[in-house]
Amino acid sequence: MSFSDSGTPPDFRSLGLLGGKRVVYTEERWQFLRRKRSRALAIMTALVQRGLAPVVHGSVARGDVRASSDVDVFIPRPVPSYLVEVALAEAGFSWQYREVVKATPLYVTKAYIHLDELTTVSFPLQKLSCTEREFYRFGGELDLEGLKKGRRVPGVTKQLVLIVPTEDGHEEYEVVGREHVVARVLGVSIATVQERVRVLTRRREVGRTGVFRKVVVPEGKSVEEVAVEYRLL
Repeated sequence: MSFSDSGTPPDFRSLGLLGGKRVVYTEERWQFLRRKRSRALAIMTALVQRGLAPVVHGSVARGDVRASSDVDVFIPRPVPSYLVEVALAEAGFSWQYREVVKATPLYVTKAYIHLDELTTVSFPLQKLSCTEREFYRFGGELDLEGLKKGRRVPGVTKQLVLIVPTEDGHEEYEVVGREHVVARVLGVSIATVQERVRVLTRRREVGRTGVFRKVVVPEGKSVEEVAVEYRLL
């Protein structure tokens, strides 16, 4: 569910979402959002022109950005890495480095193209499971059309706070204890919400434990070659 900056926010009270903390954005924060979205828009436009279907996910989709917020663009289906790289290069983008990442033994392998320290383009090298696909919806995601229309969508932060956009900012709700309501608001399964709560709670308690495998792709090699070489496919 989403709404335009100029539109009326959807009423989630019928889903049982009550008692949120109201946050009003300053003009500076709106400016941060416009800049982050301008960056995402340029990247996603370049990818769409090559027939790809990217989304931007996280705070840029929700709207609750800071100066330090990442711009994370994701292509939800496996695509040849050369196609992504050509699309970016033709639009004038260069990258600092590329990585092949397998977060856990059970998750699919993904490629990450780091354009700068705050901007990445990523895509899976294998078909995502339904749960993995919903992880991005859990955090909030927007396609190019939604971005162009100025929409903001609900999603959950790494601190397990549900962000629900409002006309002048957003409302915040603790996820723990509201898992079923959060699943309905986001349109994802309760299993996905429970899994993210488990993972993010553990991360908050013991710290980030790292990923299962992460390999930097050297110049002259493709993402796929490195994934095969390190038996990540």
